[in-house]
Amino acid sequence: MTTTRARLIKLNNNDNVAVASSEISSGAILTPQSLTALNEIPAGHKIALSFIPKDQPIIKYNQIIGFANSDITPGSHVHTHNVYVEGFKRDHAISQDLKPTQLIPIKDIATFDGIIRPDGRIATRNYIGVLTTVNCSATVAKYIADLFRRIPEQFPNVDGVVALTHAYGCGMNAKGKGLELLQNTIAGYAVHPNFAGVLIVGLGCETNQIDYLLEGTSLTLSETVRAMTIQESGGTSATIKAGESQIFEMLEIANDTKRVPVPASHLVLGLECGGSDAYSGISANPALGKASDLLIQNGGTSILGETPEIYGAEHLLTRRAADMNVGKKLLDFVHWWEDYTSRNGGEMDNNPSPGNKDGGLTTIYEKSLGAVAKGGTSNLVDVLDYAEQVKKSGFNFMNTPGYDPVSVTGMVAGGANIVCFTTGRGSVFGCKPVPSLKLATNSKMYESMKDDMDINLGTILEGESIEDAGERLFNLILSTASGKATKSEELGFGDEEFTPWQLGAVM
Repeated sequence: MTTTRARLIKLNNNDNVAVASSEISSGAILTPQSLTALNEIPAGHKIALSFIPKDQPIIKYNQIIGFANSDITPGSHVHTHNVYVEGFKRDHAISQDLKPTQLIPIKDIATFDGIIRPDGRIATRNYIGVLTTVNCSATVAKYIADLFRRIPEQFPNVDGVVALTHAYGCGMNAKGKGLELLQNTIAGYAVHPNFAGVLIVGLGCETNQIDYLLEGTSLTLSETVRAMTIQESGGTSATIKAGESQIFEMLEIANDTKRVPVPASHLVLGLECGGSDAYSGISANPALGKASDLLIQNGGTSILGETPEIYGAEHLLTRRAADMNVGKKLLDFVHWWEDYTSRNGGEMDNNPSPGNKDGGLTTIYEKSLGAVAKGGTSNLVDVLDYAEQVKKSGFNFMNTPGYDPVSVTGMVAGGANIVCFTTGRGSVFGCKPVPSLKLATNSKMYESMKDDMDINLGTILEGESIEDAGERLFNLILSTASGKATKSEELGFGDEEFTPWQLGAVM
């Protein structure tokens, strides 16, 4: 046997498992715990600190993450082979943990260099967008945008022209929820402040016709929101030529901008995680939660999503809901997902993904408890449907799927003008027209994927405080909002990540 000082990360005194900060060999004697590892424990995985009888809860974060499917001996590897999930009662205690938000005095509010639109909206980037009503117009939209892959030199203040296409828009119920969500998503992007102008391209005979899009949303056509159909324009070539002319006109508008200092209260921060590992809930997610709290103290707004990935931890949000209606709305969405997954032959514990499990996450409850940490400690002021526009400053929750691009698409449609994306396994996500920062949960992955990661928060595992890391991240958010390019922007990501939520039957 060998003696090792491999650090075990015990997150709460009441926990009966700890997380290995590095790989532990079988037979190793762990000090100062005087605990012998009975199995090889991969980095990020859990080890039993005490005897856990069969059917008794596994405790991490001082919360139940699952139940032992057999007696678990101290020093044993605790993972999918000896843990099961079943429902148990949680105390939702709506609004019980509400506390006053300590707002920073107006004179001391942080600032960033933003772009002020004529109607007063604040942008962090300056794009022209080509959107589509239906998959049938996707190729034409891409052809139009490709004409401007290199922005002409006379438009130095424009970040780019991007076509955001999708696979839907027809073969769907004209009065169903699926069409409603798609229309709200397109409309949300069309009025997003990071677009100086938008051209919407349709085919002309689809379910989601432009006239229906305008009727179904508050969207209106204007100098900066324009539309055309391929059928009415005379076919592919004629539409591309007409689209080129429209984009040139909007580039003139877009170029007439400059950045000026504006309060951080104008930031709307999307909170996302993907490719998570066991360190996500220990390092990057809590640091992002701290940055979110700092933004809210500065009068800003953040959006947490991924309803299936707060499952089992929703009580930590309801307890700080602003009022009974906010708390009940969140629980209604959770129950909707229980029914939705059941009707489609699934279950909520289909998550975590195989990659999550390789990284040490065992159950949806464990993943959710770590994911909720992105939301910090601020009061939950509102709960939004997918792609619904943010109405209240502060901490918001949006009902989105857990699939990263679909979730972020909904947040951006709702008004997010910057995104922070935590990852432990490594993600290469980008998101035009909104900058997306990638936050590494551990130093090993950060070093191996430096070209994709914007900040290393694995330093928390090495001794940096969550408070210091959160402040460091908050400053990076401000500089990014001011125009500093993210790694995904440098690599050109963001054209293919627009993914509206497809809900309902395809007919």
